[in-house]
Amino acid sequence: MTKKIDRRSWLRSTALVTSSFALTPGLKAFATYDAAAPAPNFKAWDWERSVAARPDITKLKARLLANENPYGPSDKVRLAIMEAAGMGNRYGHTSAAKLIDMIAEKEGVTPEHIMLGPGSTDMLEKTAITHFVHGGNIVSADPAYMSLIKTAMAFKAEWKSVPLTKEWAHDLPAMEAAVDKNTKLVYVCNPNNPTGSLTETKALWDFCDRVADKAPVFVDEAYLEFLDKPEASSMVGLVKKGKNVIVARTFSKIHAMAGLRVGYIVSTPETLEKISSMVRGNMGMSITSLKGAMASMEDTTFQANSQKWTKETREYVCDELGKLGFDYVPSHTSFVLFPIAMEGAPFLEKMFDKGVGVRAFEIFDKQYCRVSMGKMKEMELFVDTLKQVLA
Repeated sequence: MTKKIDRRSWLRSTALVTSSFALTPGLKAFATYDAAAPAPNFKAWDWERSVAARPDITKLKARLLANENPYGPSDKVRLAIMEAAGMGNRYGHTSAAKLIDMIAEKEGVTPEHIMLGPGSTDMLEKTAITHFVHGGNIVSADPAYMSLIKTAMAFKAEWKSVPLTKEWAHDLPAMEAAVDKNTKLVYVCNPNNPTGSLTETKALWDFCDRVADKAPVFVDEAYLEFLDKPEASSMVGLVKKGKNVIVARTFSKIHAMAGLRVGYIVSTPETLEKISSMVRGNMGMSITSLKGAMASMEDTTFQANSQKWTKETREYVCDELGKLGFDYVPSHTSFVLFPIAMEGAPFLEKMFDKGVGVRAFEIFDKQYCRVSMGKMKEMELFVDTLKQVLA
């Protein structure tokens, strides 16, 4: 009995350390990494620290810094949440089971292939905790969304980073070559964050099909639904084939529920049993969020409009950036990355001072801005402000 209690306490403490490693703002301008670990090819200006230090953050004229969807939640979601508030004294197990059934039907799998969590980031981190308790290495692109990678590194995993190609796609041959007997997970974010770029579907499918026989492949599809035909580019079909693939989805983006925290993974029942033997997903979710997610799944009109409006503003921004001579990265997401001729810190300060919140990165020793898509008036303000700041 004592051994089990100690193990549980250890897991709880390491999970807290992991959360701090992944989320606590750094003391320097840029996020820092373990000196013994390989240096990433990009650094992110610590916007969370700068935002927290600014009392006027809620007064931004255009909040374009967190890839938040400006159009929702939909009216149906808001109504469902209000109606569910009166059930706040009850656990949401029944609602979670209902949502799992709905997701399973949508993905064409059984409920045993679905695990819920409070946002897909939570699922990434829990997968890392359960796969890297005993170390090993993780293979991913660089730049990449760092949440899963940071959590793995907190457990002393080695990060085998593979730079993106000059077209900003995953270098799949190089990633496959990096897999060895100590690889516990291969991570692919497609479309990728922070670049917005897309790796070709068939090449990725063939890669996952082969590599999953050597190590689990985690495919983060948080932004997939911004594509015109998302189902055609998903790797969920490999899970149906019984491949050792984990696919993550979120309600934060196309559903506009970032603050409500709902996400899920699709994988084999065996993989989900391994994860759930150490951590729990449903218990971190509120009944209001669960009810809201169910309502959002049924509101296909909102989802279609969300995709359409995001595409329109993205095309407007790219067109304006092109006119200004910026060599932006072609985006398939709700944000656009482009190079700037100014260091990230002063650039962010100038943009924030004019009421426009964006992100700044250093990638391959060059400075970049990442702007999330807001409503059209916000994007017009962004373009006007960008002209002033970089004039």
